Amino acid sequence: MAISSSPFFAVRRLDLASGHLMLIGPDFDFDSFAAMAEALLLQIDATVVEKELNADLHVWLIDFEGCQLLLKGEHYSGAVWIEAMSTRDNETLAFIASLLPQDDSQVC
Repeated sequence: MAISSSPFFAVRRLDLASGHLMLIGPDFDFDSFAAMAEALLLQIDATVVEKELNADLHVWLIDFEGCQLLLKGEHYSGAVWIEAMSTRDNETLAFIASLLPQDDSQVC
């Protein structure tokens, strides 16, 4: 599965109570997650610190302006989100959300 050279990412939902920034992005599968995730990190100017692969979940530790967050992707459902590691990181999640367009057409 090929990822577009300029993929579209948008905010599906920002849930600061649970520390999740749910995203909308291009379709991906097990093999194309890395390309999709790298495109997202390029768009928000974040870097990868560490990558972990579980049975059906990709978990990347990322760095955004000195704040470490988790980028997660579940390829069966096509879900991708950024997760705060503590409530102190919620302000960073909100800032990242402000960098991306909001997709009001999605119902959660």
